[in-house]
Amino acid sequence: MQHFLPSRPQLVYLAFGPATYHQEACFSIVSALTHLGNIADPAIDIQVFTDNAEPYGKLPVTVHLLDEATRKAWNAPHGYHFRSKHVLMRQLLQRYPLAVLIDTDTFFRTSPLQLFQRIRPGTLLCNAIGPRYGENQKCPLYVDLLEILESRGLADGRMPLTNSGVIGLCAEDAEVLERSIAMMDEFHPLARTAYMLEEFCLAVAAYRNLELAECTDVIHHYWSRKAQFRAKIQAWLVKHGDDPLSVAAQADVRLVNDQLPRPPTLQRLGYKALSLTLPRPERQFARELLYGCYPYANEFDRACAPAWWDKALENMNARQGHIGPEQIRQCLRHPSMRLSLGERRKDVEAHLLRSSQA
Repeated sequence: MQHFLPSRPQLVYLAFGPATYHQEACFSIVSALTHLGNIADPAIDIQVFTDNAEPYGKLPVTVHLLDEATRKAWNAPHGYHFRSKHVLMRQLLQRYPLAVLIDTDTFFRTSPLQLFQRIRPGTLLCNAIGPRYGENQKCPLYVDLLEILESRGLADGRMPLTNSGVIGLCAEDAEVLERSIAMMDEFHPLARTAYMLEEFCLAVAAYRNLELAECTDVIHHYWSRKAQFRAKIQAWLVKHGDDPLSVAAQADVRLVNDQLPRPPTLQRLGYKALSLTLPRPERQFARELLYGCYPYANEFDRACAPAWWDKALENMNARQGHIGPEQIRQCLRHPSMRLSLGERRKDVEAHLLRSSQA
């Protein structure tokens, strides 16, 4: 019989590598505590497994330092770094009756206790239940693995895919992780280009074995448009990093919302009309630059300006090939752009020239 440590619900993060991931994790943790409403005595335990304890020094969390040898072992045999999520979760469920592992690029919309209310024996909690496996038959995971999976009775085109930004399980269902790890090890050489092989293998392991539950109403997982959300979080950290649990910091957590900052409809129509005065290849570029320059009421939306400008340049390069400094200057100095950008033009130009040469 398995004996577990007496504990409150376990919310767990795995964060290592560049500072960006630690910054994301810190904000996600503060958002969890903010929505719990009692930082002095939170109703959950938060654990962070990391290669750098320093960013978490001002937060009420338990930090576990991971050395390089441990991380390599968790990612073996192919060095696939998402494998470590399932290895860690398997270890946790040997000690605790249930746990939730959450990606760093997340923040809470409401109390994290709602996550634990959705975990019961026979259920896998994921961030989101996705489309059916067979809906995109050009996907490498479909092309490379369908025949093998069908021949073994593991999956078919009706299998729902999952987003594993959140993984929540009871200990009695930990075997699903054994199966997903084994499949990652076997299928990685067959699907090397499949970045999200990890969550796919979890979906296969759970198929016909566990019910799926999702939590997009509790968690915002900003895997898309990441630059804009990172910009919001960076602005919050600049303002509150010295005292991340202050009343003011918690109030501002709620202003870092899940909406991409976009000007009002009439303003967007005005930008579109203005862009018609530019050469056709530069029109979308101009509109996206102006989205970043709009004076949003929310200070954290205003902080997204450089992310909008970088995205505009990225899209322009994708359409036309790499554009050089002179083409950038010509576009920004067009009379319509000079008028629309006003005092921001020099800032936009300086930023784009730096980005184009990076």
